Amino acid sequence: MAANKTATDMKLYNFVAADTMWANSIRLETEAAKKWVNKWGFLVTQRDQIKAEQEKLRNKCRLLTPEHLKVRPASPISKYIKVGPSPAVPQTTQGLIGWRSAVPGLELERYGSPRRGKWSFLHQMKWPEDSIE
Repeated sequence: MAANKTATDMKLYNFVAADTMWANSIRLETEAAKKWVNKWGFLVTQRDQIKAEQEKLRNKCRLLTPEHLKVRPASPISKYIKVGPSPAVPQTTQGLIGWRSAVPGLELERYGSPRRGKWSFLHQMKWPEDSIE
């Protein structure tokens, strides 16, 4: 099938023209980079001046923090959190579902099972149940 296609059916690609366009775009980029300093270079110097002025003001207005208000270095997490060994991994994929929460120390509901309150807001206000949609 590929042998039956003619040259007009195939997409022609001019490598010389593509290379010329690429070289032209590179040339334009380098020229623009050289011209940028003359046109927009003042922004860089102003930014540096502004940063220097801000740093001077920060150093001038800096107050010393009293010792009792300074932040203390962090203590290691291992001091407060103790992680015990995990239970054995189940042999089947069905056993993986909830395998850690089945162990009494690793259950998800640490503060008991979730419960609904006795009173709803509607009941407290003595409104009918269908008043909120």
